[in-house]
Amino acid sequence: MKSPRMHRILLKLSGEILAGDRGFGIDPEITQQLALKIKQIANMGIQVGIVIGGGNIFRGISAGSKGLDRVPGDYIGMMATIMNSVALQSTLEKLDCDTRVMSALSITQLAEPYIRRRGIRHLEKGRIVIFAGGTGNPYFSTDTAAALRAIEINANVIIKGTKVDGVYSADPELDPDATKFDSLTFKEVIEKELRVMDLTAVTLCKENNLPIIVFDIKSKNGLVDIVNAVPTGTTVS
Repeated sequence: MKSPRMHRILLKLSGEILAGDRGFGIDPEITQQLALKIKQIANMGIQVGIVIGGGNIFRGISAGSKGLDRVPGDYIGMMATIMNSVALQSTLEKLDCDTRVMSALSITQLAEPYIRRRGIRHLEKGRIVIFAGGTGNPYFSTDTAAALRAIEINANVIIKGTKVDGVYSADPELDPDATKFDSLTFKEVIEKELRVMDLTAVTLCKENNLPIIVFDIKSKNGLVDIVNAVPTGTTVS
């Protein structure tokens, strides 16, 4: 039986997850596996909103360090998130999941414009909604977009799927002595400068009392465990 607080979630995914071992682009097999996990919780009656990054296709900040102006770089990154969103939508719909992509950038051939009330209505009708195009503004990450959309749609929680099983004191792939946190406060995340989400996103969640759960997206039953209130990953609240 699902926890009442998991009525509506916002799932935040990095674009790199879609790339799999390739490191770039979209791996159809990985996208299929991801879609099956999302379908599983949608079938449990959970209303699912999703925000995907675009780092598997383009990273504005990295391009900026090599001479490209930050503003066009960020807009190209937003377009990359739309590409990922449409790819995930296509895969979900092949699994008979009614899905909508809503974009902060106007691209009507591929996605609906983002309108808060319409997005909530889609969720209420049981549709999976993928929020693309970031916030529609440069200088804001997809982490911040996820926090903003989660607050706007009155989500109960942000669930962030990563390549590790929670938040650690250091990068566990580089530091064998890194320790995992089961729970953290927003204040601890900010003071320790832990890489949960960027500072703007964490501050938005703190101000709106919106918890964040960080877990390993590759785990077989991680998403199901979270919506069933089984302790998984790291909870920030």
